[in-house]
Amino acid sequence: MNGINTFSPTAPLQQNTREPLSSRSEVAKSSESFRDVLSTMVNNVNESQQAGDKAIKKLQAGDADHLHDVMIKVEEADVSLRMLVQVRNKAQAAYEEIMRMQI
Repeated sequence: MNGINTFSPTAPLQQNTREPLSSRSEVAKSSESFRDVLSTMVNNVNESQQAGDKAIKKLQAGDADHLHDVMIKVEEADVSLRMLVQVRNKAQAAYEEIMRMQI
């Protein structure tokens, strides 16, 4: 029973020391708008799709070193496109919900 007594008591839970957002102005100070983020996302998806297409063309020409590298690029392109479509769906649903609101 001596081993049990040697444990120190647990420290009390600390309060959350982070300050909450005081106003919307802090959120508005963000450097990127939703439009910029969405535009960047579309450009990244496009680049990913092009990289996947290029990898497939290399494979067809016999220039690809490993099949799994080609598959990884194609799957990355697929996942990024699916994510973009889901973001679009969520944005469209949010827009439609806002349009249904009565003033």
